[in-house]
Amino acid sequence: MYRLLILFSAVLFLTFNSTAQKKEFTLSDAVIGGYSKFRPETKSQLQWLPTENSISWVITDSNKARLVKRNVEEKEEITLTTLSTLKKYEELKELSRFPRITWMTNTQFRFQVKEKNFLFDFKKNELDNIGTLPINGNNVDVSPNNSLIAFTYENTLIVNEIPVGVPEKEDEVFGQSVHRFEFGISKGTFWSNNGNLLAYYKKDETMVTDYPLTNFITKPAESNIIKYPMAGMPSHEVTVGIWNADTKESIWLNTEGPRDQYLTNIAWSPDDKAIYVAVLNRDQNELKLNQYDPITGEYVRTLFTEKHDKYVQPLHPMEFIGSNGENFIWQSERDGFNNLYLYNKKGKMVKQLTTHKAPITSVVQVQGENSITYIVADNNGLDRIGYQLNISSGKTEKITPESGVHSIRMSNDGNYYIDTYTSISTRRNTNVYNLKGKKVISLVENNNPYEDYNVRLPELGTITTNDGTVLNTRMFKPVDFDPSKKYKALLYVYNGPGVQLITNSWLAGGSPWMAYQANKGYIVYTVDGRGSENRGREFEQKIFRNLGEFEVVDQLSAAEYLMNLDYVDRNKMAVHGWSYGGFMTTSLMLKAPGILKVGVAGGPVIDWKYYEIMYTERYMDTPEQNPSGYAKASLLDKVQNLKGDLLLIHGADDDVVVPQNSIDLLKQSVDKGVQLDFFLYPGHKHNVRGKDRVHLMEKVLSYIDEKLD
Repeated sequence: MYRLLILFSAVLFLTFNSTAQKKEFTLSDAVIGGYSKFRPETKSQLQWLPTENSISWVITDSNKARLVKRNVEEKEEITLTTLSTLKKYEELKELSRFPRITWMTNTQFRFQVKEKNFLFDFKKNELDNIGTLPINGNNVDVSPNNSLIAFTYENTLIVNEIPVGVPEKEDEVFGQSVHRFEFGISKGTFWSNNGNLLAYYKKDETMVTDYPLTNFITKPAESNIIKYPMAGMPSHEVTVGIWNADTKESIWLNTEGPRDQYLTNIAWSPDDKAIYVAVLNRDQNELKLNQYDPITGEYVRTLFTEKHDKYVQPLHPMEFIGSNGENFIWQSERDGFNNLYLYNKKGKMVKQLTTHKAPITSVVQVQGENSITYIVADNNGLDRIGYQLNISSGKTEKITPESGVHSIRMSNDGNYYIDTYTSISTRRNTNVYNLKGKKVISLVENNNPYEDYNVRLPELGTITTNDGTVLNTRMFKPVDFDPSKKYKALLYVYNGPGVQLITNSWLAGGSPWMAYQANKGYIVYTVDGRGSENRGREFEQKIFRNLGEFEVVDQLSAAEYLMNLDYVDRNKMAVHGWSYGGFMTTSLMLKAPGILKVGVAGGPVIDWKYYEIMYTERYMDTPEQNPSGYAKASLLDKVQNLKGDLLLIHGADDDVVVPQNSIDLLKQSVDKGVQLDFFLYPGHKHNVRGKDRVHLMEKVLSYIDEKLD
């Protein structure tokens, strides 16, 4: 008996001591630790060489920084050049780190240092200055043949030293992204394949309302006027120009139609004899894929029209197969999920290539005329799995069988791929495989960085709504979780279109601060409700014309699930979210008062009439077309319903969700005698970044702690 008591005491001591030896996980660790001590190992600038089965990366060891490559058939890497070699050139002597490179050939790479662009041949040890930008030059786009550099200076588009697009009035912008980065648009210039023609956007914002933001940091404060097109109001007008490197002149595409239509997904034919634009009407329910003559600008034909009674959302330009330009691939949700379709160049559909019951999230590579590699959001949207399709036979094959999130990059010949893989149990591993799934190069294997800290990894799960819809969930529990205890609960929410919070990836897509907060005695819970991304068109479009209706129902289902858990204190539940999540937080506090005791809403949309045209009108139509939908979604007339504590946080310089949203709700609270809390972050836009983010999370979490205690 005595011996058993000693043994039990020893085990108890070892168990306690093991837990006690774990390091405390602080809020600073959670918020900024991912950029320092918890940062995963990577291969810097990992990429394929253009036409050989070799990968390259940069080894960043201080003065020994160097560029290396390794062939898939070799066991060791070789050094191509070093930082010391580059610094021997007069123009590069001030380099402190290896520059970010883009391979042009197997022996030449391009890079930029300050305003200068260089081409370096490591085989010949030759450095060429291929162009110099103004100090404030932006949006750099180098032609495929390296002979020309397009860039913007303020609102002017320049190629080398030639002004291509010069504003004739203050509110004209050339060569920059348009339509507020919607429709997959991320830039404003598009080189032809031979580098002789440049397509570019011209944006006229003259008709768009001026909107004032206040810079409180200057003394005195200054007004910063931006253009902000609110739902139902005039939108900017866009045209597409084509600049010819031979004539040094531009022509304009004859896109016809209303001036406020959307010109999206620009693409060139392989022979550069045609340019294509996906033209979307302002109602966003009819798309026409149009062909134009890049020399004259004249309309040639409409290849096809795609319509939907709710909305069509083009995110990807057409992609030609092979070099002859006879056929191309088009991505569409027309069967309910984003799948691939094969068309000939005249717009006749040859066949539907894929029939997945989950959306394709990206096309990785079109290899020759018979092979396509792509990623699918399998497993109820949780995974990202790589597939390869044989176009002739129609056969598809998984090339990344492991469940989790895969990001792959194919070699030029399509026989190998770099796979960066993560799952709920795997931090982030990067390796090279052949198409048979054999690992040919081991690059990075990351372990759990929190192994020595008091961090419990989250759990994936599901709940089912009243109509039978299965929703993905994520739960963080305290490191010393005891099911016999009662814990406070924090519901973290977004639930808007175009965003998915939960994946089968490290931390299940969550943030480390959630583990930190859990350790303070919380269950931190998230649900991707209807309207979220990567569950198919019907799942997302459920919220059409009724933002904040079904999403609130689904988040209340999550709250009900938590309240029915024996280890959750149903009287101590809070909610937090940012942007659309701020809208959802405020909606839950005002539309279902009393269920959640505390809310912290960051950058919230309070009334959708105050949000920008492209996003809002896709999901809500205009206020004139859908007055009842806007009225139901608006929170301005619901502030009197508040039961509990609500903190609004906004960036003073927010040009995405303008601060007027929060300010107007504050005005309503004053008028109706309701007490709200408010915090403004001077100098910050739509979120709080950098060192101030620790302050933000302290503000959010301490408010919840204080009000729930």
